[in-house]
This record gives sequence, structure tokens and C-alpha cells, in this order.
Amino acid sequence: MILATTLAQTADFFVKGGPFMGLLLILSVASLTVILLRGRALRARVVVPEAIADAVEKLAPGESLDALERAITRNPSALGRILTTLIQHRNWPRIENLEAVQTRARHEFTRLEKGLILLEIATGTGPLLGLLGTLSGLVGVFAALGGNGDPVIVARGISEALNCTIVGLAVAVPSLIAYSYYLRRIEMMAVEMESLTTDLLVKCYPLGEAVRRTDSRF
Repeated sequence: MILATTLAQTADFFVKGGPFMGLLLILSVASLTVILLRGRALRARVVVPEAIADAVEKLAPGESLDALERAITRNPSALGRILTTLIQHRNWPRIENLEAVQTRARHEFTRLEKGLILLEIATGTGPLLGLLGTLSGLVGVFAALGGNGDPVIVARGISEALNCTIVGLAVAVPSLIAYSYYLRRIEMMAVEMESLTTDLLVKCYPLGEAVRRTDSRF
């Protein structure tokens, strides 16, 4: 009985919010979906697997890359794809290899940030949609004052109009928190991937670029 009453009150809360409440509900579902999917995709062990990081750290300059390639194959990840680009072009001059790696890294960071734009949009538009819904409701309330000036009815109408503002803020706040957290997390993992990539680049060119170019003629 209590559950049924609660559900009925919740449904009534959203229904009285008007058409803008529907837009806010759609925005909230989309934001929640992005938050959950990005939370799963941006786990450190998925983006920067420890097995690959350990393989890079244990690699000696000039040593065979077989162990590292096996670790990359077993752990598909953004770091693995960046290092694969470096390995595939290790016979190129160092500066050209670095440019290829940087291009690949930009693609990977774009993939990591996928969907975050929706959270940014929800952060800005949620309160605005809520405000529009509230103003729309207040227009109806004040329009009815000419026919019935009962303060109780007016107060009830205003409280119902404010429902949109409440929901708009409820959508924007978690979206802002998630957006800021995920951006910071991506930045931290980017620094770690850059460090590992630089380490591998140095180990792949232990004698310097000039000697590498000389060797590539044979």
C-alpha cells in the first residue's frame, strides 16, 4: 500500500511538471547511461593494463619486444594500441615514429572522451529546461488568478511549477560531477601513457636517431 502510494505521488510529481519535464527525463536517462558506460570504459585496468606497463618497465634497451607484444595482444587497450603503433614503425626515424604515435594517441583520447559532451550539455541545459518548465507553469498559475484568487490554490500551483527546477538541478549536478571526474581521470591516465610511451621510445632507439638511420640502410 505504501509503495503504491509512493509510486502514485512520484508519477503525479512528474506529470504536473508539464512538457518540459518529459525533456528533462529523457536528458536524465541519457546522462545516466553515459555516466555508467564511461565509468566502465575508463577503469585504469582497461585503459592502462598493469601487464603492459610492467612489460615496458622490465624491457632493456635493444632487447626483443616479444614479451611486450604478447602482453599487448592479451590486454587490448588504448595503451596497447598506442604502443603497437610505435613498435610497427620502430624502423622509421625517431621523429617520424613520434609523430605517428602522437596521431594515434589523439585518436585514442578522442575515444576515451566519447559521450562526455552529452554530460557537458546536460550540465548547461538541465537547469535552463527546469527554469523554462517553471516559468511555463507560473504563467498558467497567474493566468488563473483572475478567476480564482484562493491563495491555497495559487501556492499549490507555484509548488508544482517548481518541480521542473528541482529536476533540472537534479540532472545537472550529477552530470557536472561525473564530467569533471572523468576529465580528470583521463588526464591522469594520459600522463601515465605518455610516460610509458616515452620510456619505450627511448628503449627502441638506444643509440640515437642518427645511428638508427645508418642501420636502416642495411
